[in-house]
Amino acid sequence: MNDELEFTGERFVPGAAGEIWYEHWHRYLFAAPLCAGRDVLDIACGEGYGSALLARSAARVAGADIAPDAIAHARARYASQPNLEFREADCAALPFADASFDVVVSFETIEHIDAQEAFLDEVHRVLRHDGLFVVSSPNRVEYADKRGVVNAFHARELYRDELSALLTLRFAHAAWYGQRPGFFSVLWPEAGPAGAEIFEVSAASADTPAPGHTRPLYFIVIASNHAESVARVAPRLSVLADRDERVYSDYENVTRVVEAIQKQSSTLVHEVATLNERLTASIREAGIAAAARATDAAERTRLSAEIERQQHELARRASLRWWLMLPLRRVWRALRGLPPGG
Repeated sequence: MNDELEFTGERFVPGAAGEIWYEHWHRYLFAAPLCAGRDVLDIACGEGYGSALLARSAARVAGADIAPDAIAHARARYASQPNLEFREADCAALPFADASFDVVVSFETIEHIDAQEAFLDEVHRVLRHDGLFVVSSPNRVEYADKRGVVNAFHARELYRDELSALLTLRFAHAAWYGQRPGFFSVLWPEAGPAGAEIFEVSAASADTPAPGHTRPLYFIVIASNHAESVARVAPRLSVLADRDERVYSDYENVTRVVEAIQKQSSTLVHEVATLNERLTASIREAGIAAAARATDAAERTRLSAEIERQQHELARRASLRWWLMLPLRRVWRALRGLPPGG
């Protein structure tokens, strides 16, 4: 079988580049410490990379996905991890017994399905009483409304209050996190941080920082029916840094290309303006020449007609009858008071 799944835009694969790469890997890296030594279910596991990551520290991991090709690929690619299995399954009808898992992870799932309540009911059923449910969901305000984005693969995106209402019916306690990829300046102590802080600024008010990050593109929620389970998850700031800085490099490359295009555009505008000036001058000169040619043609026509008339007159006067009748014509003209003529 092909070693790589095709990236269709609906499900992430490790080879995909751009912001999606940051978003997906960061979620699993964030969830990994919560799964250490525990029985874990990864719903909508897709290619299987996230399940494999969690399995490095978990007691066991089951990856579930409705797509047969994804499950076949995952089984083949990650067969070397003995504590990892993959099952073909509908997230609204999971093939697992009640209270089977300590942690249920589900990223990029709830917005893709219509059966959101049935999905969450199944999560609640297979999760142990003190277990944790780690779920992601786009923040519709930031993801769609403000950006005008329409994702053809999303069945229903949720506002915060809608997601909260769905979770609260099934889980009494929750800790909320926000996720947003972007350009950040990260400053850290080499000795290791004892704490963390986050604030945001804008170009218009860089000297007035606001605490926190108020515009999450995605919500990450850790939910449970056991208060102590949520309380044990200490609030933490998580930063994913790309060693290769691919998105930033793409940004720099695009900036360079845009600058080059702007220079070329400026040069072309100048050249077009020069050509327009030349064309206007040529048209003006052509108009003058055309007018002159028209005048010359009219004069030639007039002269030709005059020459033809004179030639006709000469021919008439050259006849014998004309000379014989000349005296009589002159007398006739004199009797009528006309000037002499032929």
